Formats: sequence, structure tokens, C-alpha cells
Amino acid sequence: MVAAAPLYPTRRPSAQDEQRVVLGGVPWATYVMLRDSVDSSGIRMTYLEGWLEIMSPSREHEVEKKQIARLLELFCLERDIPLYGYGSATFRKEERERGLEPDEWYSRDADKEIPDIALEVIKTHGSLDKLEVYRGLGVQEVWIFEAGEFRVLTLRADHYERVAASEVLPEVDLSRLAALALHEDQHAALRELRAELRAKP
Repeated sequence: MVAAAPLYPTRRPSAQDEQRVVLGGVPWATYVMLRDSVDSSGIRMTYLEGWLEIMSPSREHEVEKKQIARLLELFCLERDIPLYGYGSATFRKEERERGLEPDEWYSRDADKEIPDIALEVIKTHGSLDKLEVYRGLGVQEVWIFEAGEFRVLTLRADHYERVAASEVLPEVDLSRLAALALHEDQHAALRELRAELRAKP
């Protein structure tokens, strides 16, 4: 006997999926309590004016964001550019009702209260506008890595505009960084970048 096809097809989520939950009507105090009580770097929370999105990134997501971070940090080290990294630390402002963790945060030249750059690797799209959160926090640049390419957005007055290259780190060739970020052999990609940088001081 052949089983009938289900009327509403479902499937079990795999370990490769990014899990997302969106909650509305969440008070600021509840968001802070949840964020402070969940002791896991594998859980990201985005809060925007009463809306809370909870996301668990996929393995592929984490591999790409880590590779980009390693490449960028190597570039700045080899070029003697002071770079301050904050990982995916939580930054939030109660008065603006905003808070989140990007994939990586960076500041150039000095440790700053609000980092200069937020890196976002996109594998699946969420429901909340993270740019609105970043705008409220006052983050100067957002680097979005999606489908093997970077988009750089810079804060102009009260909105973000797309620009051709980073204004915080104009020395970085983002197209080259993108190609190396997708290299299957992480170690080989880092060695390749290091050799290129040392060949052209």
C-alpha cells in the first residue's frame, strides 16, 4: 500500500539550516534578560522597537564569516593597519530600542564605543531590517556578503547608501577578499593572501 502524499508537506530541519523565530510585543527588559541569560555564541538576537528575531546560524554561514574575518585581520596585520575586533559582541541602546550581534564588528585605529564596521554574511533572509538597527546604533559601515559578493553601505546623515568601496578601510580589495573567502582550503587562502601582500609591500 502506498502512503498518501501529505496535504501540508513538511520536513525536519537539518543541522545545515538557519533557524529563525520572530516575536512581537517584546519589552526591552525581556529582550535584555533573554540576551543576557542565553550563554551561547551560536544564538543571535536582533531587537527593533518591540520585535525580537532569534537566529541560529548554519555551519556554512559560520565558515564564511570566520574566513572573511581571518582574511581581513591578516590583511590589516600585514599592512600595519590598527584593527580592533569585537567578534559578535552585543551592542544595544535602550533609548533607541535597538540591539543586535553581527557576524563581526571592527573599528579602525582605536577601540570605540560603537564599532566602525559591521559584517553580515547572508545565507537566509530574516524578518527585521537590520540596517534600521545599525542606523539607530550609529554604525558607520555595514559590509554585506551574499552570494559570493560584498555590498558596502555607508551611513549618510540618517540613511545608508551603497558605495563602491569601504571608506573606513579603502585599502582592502573586497572583490579579492570575496574570492578568497570562498576558497575551499582556508589555510591555502590565507597563505595566498599573505604571499600577495608580501610580494607588493
